[in-house]
Amino acid sequence: MAHHGKKYREAVKLVEAERRYPITDAAELLPKITITKFDSTVEAHLRLGVDPRHADQLVRGTVVLPHGTGRVTRVIVFAQGEKAQEALRSGADEVGGDDLVKRIDDGWFEFDVAIATPDMMGAVGRLGKKLGPRGLMPNPKSGTVTFDIERAVSEIKSGRVEFKVDRAGIVHVPVGKSSFTPAQLTANVAALVDAVNRAKPSGAKGTYMRTLTLAPTMGPGVRVDIPSALAAASA
Repeated sequence: MAHHGKKYREAVKLVEAERRYPITDAAELLPKITITKFDSTVEAHLRLGVDPRHADQLVRGTVVLPHGTGRVTRVIVFAQGEKAQEALRSGADEVGGDDLVKRIDDGWFEFDVAIATPDMMGAVGRLGKKLGPRGLMPNPKSGTVTFDIERAVSEIKSGRVEFKVDRAGIVHVPVGKSSFTPAQLTANVAALVDAVNRAKPSGAKGTYMRTLTLAPTMGPGVRVDIPSALAAASA
């Protein structure tokens, strides 16, 4: 631990490394182990018992966090006509058709989420090599290819996040800020764990959700008792 700074070393002393904390206890501990001067993002890292190389073991979905992520999400919408007007009324930051496609093709990426109506995907598809690697490509499975623009924009603006298992079998999702109250963090983590549990694929064998760790930006991780998070979701 010699390569870590003093603040980090002091924070680590507050965490019992082998303990799996009840979700409420973990949420109360997180602000105490935050070492940044800015309001740190709290991330959940959920290790699953799946092999993402197999199609029947992929885990992907979305969840609306009850208290949002604590950040302003910039949403753009590829739409035309009435759906473009609906997007503007719903609070989208940028709305357009071929003009927006060209803008991105020219190198503009100042947004966090892209939504598209199905009829626009022919044009948007040309951006696959640019949006795909950045995780910004609209996708029906994540609810970002839809005609229900008002709902999609509203949910994303209010805290909807996407989760997807990575190659190592881990889901990484921001669940709030260190400034959130323990109750807010508990509710957000519980909602995520419940959503991932409901997304259990048919090919998953053995223990599905193996470990859950919460960590603030640059801070140490806190292992969480998964059953306590599931219980909080159903409470």
